[in-house]
This record gives sequence, C-alpha cells and structure tokens, in this order.
Amino acid sequence: MAFFTERHLATLTTLRADGTPHVVPVGVTLDAATGTARVITSGTSAKVRHVRRGQVQGGQVQGGQVQGGQAQGGPARVAVCQVDGKVWTTLEGTAVVREDAGSVADAEARYAVRYQQPRVNPARVVLEISVDRVLGNAERWRGPEAPQ
Repeated sequence: MAFFTERHLATLTTLRADGTPHVVPVGVTLDAATGTARVITSGTSAKVRHVRRGQVQGGQVQGGQVQGGQAQGGPARVAVCQVDGKVWTTLEGTAVVREDAGSVADAEARYAVRYQQPRVNPARVVLEISVDRVLGNAERWRGPEAPQ
C-alpha cells in the first residue's frame, strides 16, 4: 500500500475498560507483505494498557460500563486510520505488545524510514497489529496497481 510509505500521521483507536474508544495520533508503519502494522510508544501509555487488557467479548456498554462481557487475555481489537484530503485508509486488526529488544529495534528502524529516527526511549514497546480488514480508497487514488 503506497499510501503507507508516504509521511502521514495516523490515529490509533483502542478501547478503554468501559468500551469507549480512545483515539490518539501516532506514527505507524505497515509491512504489507505480512499484513503487520507497527506503532512504537512508551510502555506506560494508555494505548498499551488497553491492548494489554485485551478485548471485551460478549458484553455491551451501558451507562459507560461494560455489562455481561468477559475480558480476554489475548489480542485487542484496534484500528489505525490515516487521511490526506479525500484519500484515506483504515487498518483494523488485533494488537499485541512486543517488548523484546529485537522487535523494538525492528519497529524503530521501520519508523525511521517512514518518518525520522525516533528519540531515545528506554521504556519503548511496539504495538504489533495483525491486519485483517482494510477500508478506504487510498489504493484507488494512489496505489501502484490502481487502474488509471
């Protein structure tokens, strides 16, 4: 996806414990060959807490609280969206937190190619997103395979 090689900021949506969305600006990289998006961040951020908690299955939000759901320890559902005028793409999938030095170094190197060398952050982790749904019109507008 060519749109994810250009320099654009994105938003990451995670879910709070009460099921409401938490939307923050992020830099994101995409490995289209593996369907993996990566966001580098501090391990103490709210987005990391939300992903660590995992998604809520089978419940519904009433009065700001999740009713009847069961927290799962597995991956959390997230969405990453970037927009440039009329061109937009949303990547949806499941996210996990990677803390090992190899994963962090790999994500930092990918970030440096798309944006710039990230500042030093000893508490850095990676939100690794396995993309299972792509929405938007970016490829129609900018993708190399798009018909003219």
